[in-house]
Amino acid sequence: MRSPQEIKRVIEVRLRSYISRDRTGIRRELLRLFVRIKSMTIAELVAELQKQFSVTFHKIASMVGIIASRIGILRVTKKPDGVSSFELKDKYIDVVVRIVGVG
Repeated sequence: MRSPQEIKRVIEVRLRSYISRDRTGIRRELLRLFVRIKSMTIAELVAELQKQFSVTFHKIASMVGIIASRIGILRVTKKPDGVSSFELKDKYIDVVVRIVGVG
């Protein structure tokens, strides 16, 4: 079984790889939003990102899905109305801040 430090290193490598393929800056800004605004729905993320980028609901949902499942740094909670809310896991905030910065 992997140690917590080892898991964090794997997460960091995956996150750096994911960010390295970010041609427009959307991925980086999406992660910054999760650092600044703790919990958000896909619709809220789309509304925020549309201020800077040309994005669709589907595009942002796909990005969030990859970050949550493949990278594993998001927690998903389902509200009573059926809408899913996403937030950055506390133990990975420092890794995300170190990689994407906050601003």
